[in-house]
Amino acid sequence: MASSVPSDLDASFVLVNDDYVPSSSASAGTPTPGAMQSRHLNSTLLSPATPSYAHDWSPSGTGGKLSQHGRHFIDAHGRVCHLRGVNLSGNCKTPFPIEDAPQHFARLRRWGLTFVRFLVTWEAVEHAGPGEYDYDYLNYLKQVLALLPQYGLSCFVALHQDVWSRYSGGSGAPAWTIESAGFDLDALEESGSAWLNGLRVKTAEGKYDEEDRGTVKPEERGLWSTGYQKLAAATLATCFWAGDTFAPKAKVKRRTKTGNEEEVSIQQFLQDDFLDMWEVLADTVGHLPGVLGFEIMNEPHRGYVELQSMYGWDYNTDLHLGAIPSPLHSFTLGAGYSTSVPHYTRSFPMPTRHTSSVTLNTAGRKVWREDGVTEGKCIWEMHGVWGWDEQKKEGIVLRENYFKRHPLTGKPVDWYNDFYFPFLSRWADRVRTVVDNDKMVFVEAIPNEFCPSSWTPDHQPGNLVYAPHWYDLNALFNKAFGDFSVNVQGLSRGMFLLKAFYWGHIGARNNFSLQIKNLAEAAYRSLGEKPVLIGECGIPMDMNQGEAFESEDWTWQNRMMDAMITALERSFIGFTLWNYNPSNSDLHGDTWNGENFSFFAQRRALPPSLLTLDQTSPTLDNGARLLRAVVRPYAAKVAGIPLKWKYELNTGDCELEWMVPYSNGHEDSQAKGGPTVDQPPLVGHPTLTSNTTEIFFPHILSQDRTLSVSSPLDSSSASPTFTSEYVPSLQTLYIQQLDMTPGKKYHIKIRLDPSLKQAFELNDFWTDFIGHIYLGGGFIFAIAAWFFVGFL
Repeated sequence: MASSVPSDLDASFVLVNDDYVPSSSASAGTPTPGAMQSRHLNSTLLSPATPSYAHDWSPSGTGGKLSQHGRHFIDAHGRVCHLRGVNLSGNCKTPFPIEDAPQHFARLRRWGLTFVRFLVTWEAVEHAGPGEYDYDYLNYLKQVLALLPQYGLSCFVALHQDVWSRYSGGSGAPAWTIESAGFDLDALEESGSAWLNGLRVKTAEGKYDEEDRGTVKPEERGLWSTGYQKLAAATLATCFWAGDTFAPKAKVKRRTKTGNEEEVSIQQFLQDDFLDMWEVLADTVGHLPGVLGFEIMNEPHRGYVELQSMYGWDYNTDLHLGAIPSPLHSFTLGAGYSTSVPHYTRSFPMPTRHTSSVTLNTAGRKVWREDGVTEGKCIWEMHGVWGWDEQKKEGIVLRENYFKRHPLTGKPVDWYNDFYFPFLSRWADRVRTVVDNDKMVFVEAIPNEFCPSSWTPDHQPGNLVYAPHWYDLNALFNKAFGDFSVNVQGLSRGMFLLKAFYWGHIGARNNFSLQIKNLAEAAYRSLGEKPVLIGECGIPMDMNQGEAFESEDWTWQNRMMDAMITALERSFIGFTLWNYNPSNSDLHGDTWNGENFSFFAQRRALPPSLLTLDQTSPTLDNGARLLRAVVRPYAAKVAGIPLKWKYELNTGDCELEWMVPYSNGHEDSQAKGGPTVDQPPLVGHPTLTSNTTEIFFPHILSQDRTLSVSSPLDSSSASPTFTSEYVPSLQTLYIQQLDMTPGKKYHIKIRLDPSLKQAFELNDFWTDFIGHIYLGGGFIFAIAAWFFVGFL
C-alpha cells in the first residue's frame, strides 16, 4: 500500500529531507501542466489563455480581474468564484519583514488561503499627529501588497479597530484622537475610563513588564471587549459618528492646509482627518492589481448613540463581565468621583450574573484635562446630560433620553440612517477620487447584529460586499469547546432555551450552520443580491485551559474549526480566518489582550534556509496547527451556479453540484419565496466563456493517494458529460463540462484511495446516548410490568 499522509497533520514540526523533491503525480495518468494547457486551448469554450491554478486570484488566474454579479464573485469568464483566506495579521503594524513575505505568501498559497483581509490601523499611518503620515510604513505596505499576484493572492485592505484605540484598551486610532476630545491619557486606567490590562501587565512591584505584553489572567479573559461600554471608547465613538448632534460644544482647533488655524467641531475634526488619511492610504496601494477593495472600519460601534438608559447597558447586546459601570457611573468616575459599580462573574445558563460591587477610582483621579476642549469638565456634563448632587454626593441624570432623541428636535435617532450610512457614502466617494470605481467596498454591521433592514439601495455604495463577522460566542466567552454547544445567536433573539442546545460534532455543525445561514439570509433580504463574505471567523487555540499546548493534541480545535468551516461551506460563503499571525507564541498568544487565535506561529516553523516555496512543499506546513481542518478542498471557480458543496474531513470525500444558468427570460422558480442560501438565482448570470470548473484539492491530502471523480448523473448515460484531470503541482482538479446547455445540472463525487485516517467521531445525542435510552426504557418497562403483574 502506498504510504499515507502523516497521520498527525497538526504536528508542530514535520521532519523533511534537505533533498526533498516534489512528487510529479498524485494519481495515475495525471497530465503535466503543459498537457493541461493544450487541452484547455482546444476546448470548445476557452479557459484562460495561460491556465493557472484554481485558487489563483491574480489577473492571470482570473482572466483579467475579479468582479461581482449578484451574490457571487465572478472571474472574467463568468465563473463563480469562492474566496477564502486569512486576516493578516492579528496584532501588529507590520506582520513580518518584507524579506519574509515570500515564505508567508507561498504558505498561504499551498494551503489554498489566497484571499487576504490585510489589516491596517489608523495609528500606523498617522501616529505622529494630524496630517503627519508615516511614509516609511506606507512604502512598506506598497511593497508587500505588490507581491501578492506573484503568489496568486489578492486582498482587501481593512482599517482595523477595537475599542477605538490601543490607548483605550484595543487598537486602531492614534493617541492624539483621544486627547482631542479632552482626555488625559495617563488617567484613563486609574479613573476607570478604560481597561488596559490586556495591553500591559503590572508586575508585583507595580511596574509594567513588556515581556508579558498582551497576556491576561484567566479570570480577565474577554474583558477587553467591555471597553466599548467604558467612558473613553464610548465617548470617542459618539463624537466621531455624531459629535455635531450630541457634543456640539466641543470645538477643536486645527491647522488648515494653508497654514492658518481654524476651530471646528469634534466630529468634523475626526471625520475629516479620517478621510484625509484614507485618501493617502488608498492612493498608496489602490492601484496595485492585488488590491481588490477596501473596508472602511472594523466592527464599528455606535458609542452612546441610541442608548436606552443612563443607568445600565443592554445585557443582551453588551458583554457584562467584571466591573461594568453604567453610563452614569462612567461619567462620575471620569469626573473624579469614587463610585461603586456592579461586578459580574461567569455563570450558567446565562453567561454572567451580578455577584458583587466594586469601588473604582478611589484616588479621585479626573480624566479630563484642564487644557482640553472641555476645560477639565466632563464632556457630557458640559452638555447637560448629568450633574453632581453635592448634597447626596452622587451623580444624577438630567436628560435620560439624550442619546435616543435629537437634543434639539426631539426626533428619535437611528445610528445607521442618521450617521453611519451618510459617512459611508462620503468615505466611498473620497476613496474613489484616487482609485478606480470598480474597487469593491467591504462593509459590516455592528458586531452580532443582523444586517439592518434599512440598508436599502440608496445607502449602498457601488460594488458593495457585505463582510460581517461570526464567532461561536459561547466558546469565545468561555474559551472552551466540547460535545455541548449553544446557539447564542438564537438565545439573544428569544429562542427557547432547550432548542438552543446541541450535542456532539454533528450538533455543532448544525448549530453553526443555522447561525451562518441566518446571518447570510438576513443580508440578502436587506441588501438584495450582494456578495456575503465572513470577514472574521476563527477559534481560540488556548481553549480548554490551553491543554493542547502541553499535549500537542489539537482534536477539539480541529473539531471546532471543522464545524465552523463546514457551516460556511453549506451556505457557500467565502471567509477570511482570524488569523494568520507569525508573531504568535504559545505563552503570549497574539500578544493582544490575551487573544490566541493564530493557527500559525513562526517560532514553530522551519528556518527560511530549509524551506522550498512550491505548492507541493511540506516544509511550509511547519509551524501550523489544525491543517487537517483548515486545509480542505473547495470549488474555487465554477462554470455555473454552485448549488451544493460537501466535504467530509474524516475521509477526504467531496461532492459538488452546480448548474449552467438559464438565459434571460426563463422563469426562475427557485428564486420565489425570498432569497435563501439554498436557492440562489439561476437566471441573469453573465455569459460563461469557460466550460472548465476548477477545484482546489490540496496536495497535503492527495499525496500518495489516487483521486477519482464520478457522477451519479452519468451512471445511466452512454457517454460522459464531463472529463476530469488533476494536476498535483497546481493542487487543482479541472472539470471540463461537455454540455453547456442552460439548465444542465452537474453532480460529481470525488474520492481518495486510500481514504484519510479518521480524525474524530461524528457523534450526536443519539449515537452517544441511545444505549442509555434503551437501558433506561427497558428498566422502566420492567418496573411497569412488575407492577402490572402484581396488580393482576
